[in-house]
Amino acid sequence: MQENIRRREKLKLYRLVPVARATDPNWDSAENQGEVIVRAFSAADARVVAAQAELDFTEIDAAPAEGNSTRDASAFRNERLYAVVEMLDQQGIAADGPRGVVGGVVSVGTIKPTQLS
Repeated sequence: MQENIRRREKLKLYRLVPVARATDPNWDSAENQGEVIVRAFSAADARVVAAQAELDFTEIDAAPAEGNSTRDASAFRNERLYAVVEMLDQQGIAADGPRGVVGGVVSVGTIKPTQLS
């Protein structure tokens, strides 16, 4: 039933805009990707769409261990790093289309390794 509701919902365009200063310690664990535009169901879904565009370490032979995901560590999911703004003016971007990233570049190497002291 939830899937049927999603099919009837209209996708909207959202901008994810970095809001933290470059010196903000929250950037220590994630890369600033600049502004990204996504087509999503809601502001919360926009964060998920952007995070899904990043490489998840479970998709390659790398830590963390199998079964763990790094998508929750995405800067796009951190409200201190990124704001989500609905685009009322589509600025030449088609409102219709598939759910996903439609503008900007999402780097695949976004999770920074932690440094041991």
